[in-house]
Amino acid sequence: MSALTPSATPTAPGGPTSGLAPAAPSAAARTARRYASLAARRTGQALIVVVLSYVLVFAVLAAIPGDPISAQLEDPQAGYSEAEKAQIRAFHGLDRPVPVQLVVSLGHALTGDLGTSLSTSQPVTAMLAAAIPSTLALAATALVLAVLIAAVLALASRLLPEGPANTLVRALPAVFLSTPNFLIGLVLIQVLAVTLGLFSLVEPHSPGSTLAAALTLAIPVSAQIAQVFITALDEAAGQDYAEVALARGMRPGQVVVRHLLRPSLLPTVTIIGLVLGEVLGGSLITEAIFGRSGVGTLVQKAVAAQDVPVLLAAVVLSALVFVVVNLVIDLLYPLLDPRLRGKEDLR
Repeated sequence: MSALTPSATPTAPGGPTSGLAPAAPSAAARTARRYASLAARRTGQALIVVVLSYVLVFAVLAAIPGDPISAQLEDPQAGYSEAEKAQIRAFHGLDRPVPVQLVVSLGHALTGDLGTSLSTSQPVTAMLAAAIPSTLALAATALVLAVLIAAVLALASRLLPEGPANTLVRALPAVFLSTPNFLIGLVLIQVLAVTLGLFSLVEPHSPGSTLAAALTLAIPVSAQIAQVFITALDEAAGQDYAEVALARGMRPGQVVVRHLLRPSLLPTVTIIGLVLGEVLGGSLITEAIFGRSGVGTLVQKAVAAQDVPVLLAAVVLSALVFVVVNLVIDLLYPLLDPRLRGKEDLR
């Protein structure tokens, strides 16, 4: 009789597996589950940030004394009766306590209803829908141009030999950053529109005018991206693997593409997400310089009219865009850096 008991009999490959522990998940499956958990956790945190931003902005705006409704109702020439005043206040929800107004406003916002403008009586959603395309085209074009300008400057700083040209390229980001946005816009208008006639000042939404406005916004923003990109490339160039590649006869351009670009992407992508707020904020000045109508113009008019619903929607929309972009960048980290994929929590 064999010394092996039936339960200890080895199982042939591909045979029955009863009595054996289930196979452990592969490394790829574990990484995918950790990444899904990271995405869910970061998305939840982003939603909390947006809701808290809404609450904070609502509380700040509610603390500001006065509103256009009160000014209109108390005007003797308007001739409103007390019943009509109460009806108008009730229509806008101003007869309720501030905490109740906040809960009702937040509930409506979650369904896509951003309220009614106090100054124009138009739906805020419709006003934003009319203003967003212009600002979105300007901001997106500006961000793309800023990234392209920064990439050209950063790569040129590594590929150009030491000398005056390289020194000039490395000095340009500081020059761009110190130049006021309005001055760049006025110079571009004078050169491109007045002198060269590349676009018309009476058509602020034409492709040429949009490109000039985006370039006005992109130049100072590109300086911050370029500075981080250049520093990251310099640090990567000082690593052993880059020096070994050069010692083996690899050309500088090949070293940059094969060995320096990828480790330089993480800090560069991070700064791109951070400058998004500057792009959105700079659109207000840029739209005013080029006579464009957009979210910046809408906010400017809302501030002058103390139009709380419009201000609330515009500020929260900006916060939402900023949070979403940073969420996407945060989720790109493990995809850009393989070292992060092995972390248990992918932090």
